[in-house]
Amino acid sequence: GYLPEADGGLGLDYLTWAVMMEEAGYCWLSLRILLNGLNIVSGIINAYGTEAQKERFMRPLLRNERKTFVSISEPDVGSNVAEIKTRADKRGDRYVLNGSKLWITNGMFADFGIVVARTFSETCNGELSLFLVERDVTAYSVTPVDTMFTRSTGTAAFTFENAEVPTANLLGQEGQGLRQILIGLNFGRLNVAMGAVGAAQCALDLSVGYAQQRKQFGRQIGSFQLVQKHIVDMTMRTQAARSLGYRAARSMQNGTSRTECSIAKLYATEAAFDVANLALQVHGGMGYATGYPIERIFRDTRGGMIPEGTTEIQTLIIGREILGISALT
Repeated sequence: GYLPEADGGLGLDYLTWAVMMEEAGYCWLSLRILLNGLNIVSGIINAYGTEAQKERFMRPLLRNERKTFVSISEPDVGSNVAEIKTRADKRGDRYVLNGSKLWITNGMFADFGIVVARTFSETCNGELSLFLVERDVTAYSVTPVDTMFTRSTGTAAFTFENAEVPTANLLGQEGQGLRQILIGLNFGRLNVAMGAVGAAQCALDLSVGYAQQRKQFGRQIGSFQLVQKHIVDMTMRTQAARSLGYRAARSMQNGTSRTECSIAKLYATEAAFDVANLALQVHGGMGYATGYPIERIFRDTRGGMIPEGTTEIQTLIIGREILGISALT
């Protein structure tokens, strides 16, 4: 989307991209999540990849000829990326991967992706690096992981046991992986925020329509003051989240986005779940019936507070940027 047209992208500005992510979230949060992974991977390759890597991985990905994943989290490593244990030992013209990865979106379907690993070589002593790992080149096991939200995203766990990756698949330089992946995650936070806004708007629209049509005690339930209060609260939270998301998109365009993306992600995901919760209340029994979209939106919006940095991590990032004091060191 936002990548240059010459590289296969649409050349969009970040605000236009934010609107697209909102629309994707409105229709189906699983779609927004899959698009997020595609754009994080293509963006990192565009920024740090060689011309050969762009031709082999990025351009086919943008043409929808390949499917991708981002593999960061591990069974014992979540919010603190710096504690990753998966290691890559350089041996001749190969890196040998050993370790486990968890919560990999699209991991069941993708044919390649980015793996973050602690690297050991003549020039690198345990710093993180990024590797482009291909399913038909590197042997590793893939296990499905069932989740309560965004069930269509093919979440998986990977296990690497002496899995060989060609040195040509190192992305950028050894030891630069932490900085590279954090840049991708910052963009991901904007995507998560705007997808949450879209889901909230969908829940709101469904609730307005239901409150106008549903009758109890001989009148539309939308005429009851408490239902109107729910609708008003939902509207305010959705509009506020959208404004913060657009502000973050503009800051991405200006290159000053870390705090704004964290604020947008934190507020929008919490707001979306609150809106979905009220939408379920407005719908009553219909709200938690699996044949209706509200229960899916309720589950999916709850999931937004976890990936790309939890609510708690976003709070600490924002606090650090405001105060100049880190709570994590």
